[in-house]
This record gives sequence, structure tokens and C-alpha cells, in this order.
Amino acid sequence: MSFLMKEKLFSREWFMNYGQIVLGALIMAAGYAFFADPMKIVPGGVFGISIVIHHLFGLPTGSTALIFNIPLFIAGIYILGPRFGVKTFLGTVATSFFIDTLSHFGGGKALTTDIMLGSVVSGVLIGIGLALIFRAGATTGGSDIIAQIANKYSRIPVGKLLIVIDSCIVSVGVIAFKDVSLAAYALITIFITGRVLDSILMGQHYSKGVFIISDKHEDIRQKLLTGIGRGGTYFYGQGMYEEKEKKIIFTAVSRRDFMLLHDFIKKIDPHAFITVFESHEVMGEGFQPITD
Repeated sequence: MSFLMKEKLFSREWFMNYGQIVLGALIMAAGYAFFADPMKIVPGGVFGISIVIHHLFGLPTGSTALIFNIPLFIAGIYILGPRFGVKTFLGTVATSFFIDTLSHFGGGKALTTDIMLGSVVSGVLIGIGLALIFRAGATTGGSDIIAQIANKYSRIPVGKLLIVIDSCIVSVGVIAFKDVSLAAYALITIFITGRVLDSILMGQHYSKGVFIISDKHEDIRQKLLTGIGRGGTYFYGQGMYEEKEKKIIFTAVSRRDFMLLHDFIKKIDPHAFITVFESHEVMGEGFQPITD
């Protein structure tokens, strides 16, 4: 029931994925250490609340985020099951380590005095870093885990929960620093992070509709249901060439889930046929409620 792929140790795929996580963590950390943190921009998440604590109490941002993330990581495994593996742990630790290291060598100062430029550049760097980490099948923990836990008990879509959580953290930053304008810069950073992340991973849309034709349809079904936590629908068709009956899977997945599904299918059935199309809006279980 693992949520993440398990590559062969020290294989080319292993080095590529873990290398992506480390590189993504470094790029993401640069966004925080050289721009967001010294400029008091609080772009939500555990790293955002850690920036507030850093400026109020002098505690290092990366280490503070790690202190928050470790119990969240454990709670996520206990409540949600083994969805958060070694890769997510590495992503969390590496990002925290690089934030503190870069902050130390940079003297805790921003690379620019223009806060608008800082909010834009931090959003770009954080978005690129997250995209690399997501591509490798990992996360950086934090509010993502909180949202998934809350979703299990409230059934409120994860996307909406993340907005609520991040909005609360941005509000905490405004209150702590007594500067309403910081909320605007934080929102700019959050918006650009999301756009960059979407553009790199999936183009301009959050979700994708996917048709899958594969002889390994039962393995793919199990991956969707128990590994990714998504449902789907079977269609029955007939192949033109051999006129054999085929089971066709249709599902809708998020940008990150698609990368996990894609890598899984590539591994178990390289000859599968996959059609992906952009979904402007997805309503139903796990996405936007139909009643909205």
C-alpha cells in the first residue's frame, strides 16, 4: 500500500529521483533563505509559520520547520497509512537543512531590497523546487499532511483545506509583524509558486482526466484505490487489431498523483496506452463538491 515508488537501490532511477529531491530542496531553500525569510514574507505552510517564529524568537527557520514536520510525518503514517515514505522524509530534512545552511552563509540577508521582486523570485524558486520534489514522488510534508488528515475526517477537499490552512498562517504573519502589506506579498509568492508548479508538472490545469488501456488493469486499479486514494471507472471495449475485449480505466487525478500513476504504469506495463486530457473543472469525491 505504499504511496511512493520503490526503485532498485543505487539504480539509475534511484539516483535520478533522489538527486531530484536534493536539488529541488536546495532550490526551494534558496527561495526561503535569500528572499522570503529575510523579507518576512510568510507564504503559508510549516516553513511560513517557522519564518514567523524565527523573527519573533530567533530560532532557525529550517530547524523549527523540521521540529514541526517530524510529528506531522509520524501522525500522517499512523492516521493515513504508509503514504509518506523515505523520499518525503528526505525532502523534509534536506529542505530544512539547506534553509539553515544558506541563511548562515548569506548572513540572514535578502539578495534584494525590493520586496516585490523578492516575493516574485521566492515564488519562482519555491515552485521549481517543489516541482522537482513532486516529480520524484515526494513532498515536503507540512500543511499537505495536515490537510490530508483533516480531509479524512471532514471530507472537505484537500485543495480547500490547504487554502484555509495557508490563509491562517499568512494571517498569523500579518499579526506578528504588524504589517498588512506583507499579506499581499505572501499571496503573490503563493500564487506564483502554484503557477510555476502547475506549469512544470502538468501545464496550466490542476487536474487531468486519464484513460488507461493495459493488460495490468488490476494492478493499476489497486494502485489507484489503495496507493493513491483515487477511484475510477471501467469501460469495456474491443481492440481493432486482434478484436480482443479490453478493460479501459478512466480516472481524474491531481498533478502530483498523475506523476506517481505515470511512473507506476511505466514500470509494470511499458506497452500500456494512456490518453491524458486537460480538465478545466473536476467535481465530486476528493475534488470540488458538486453542490458548490
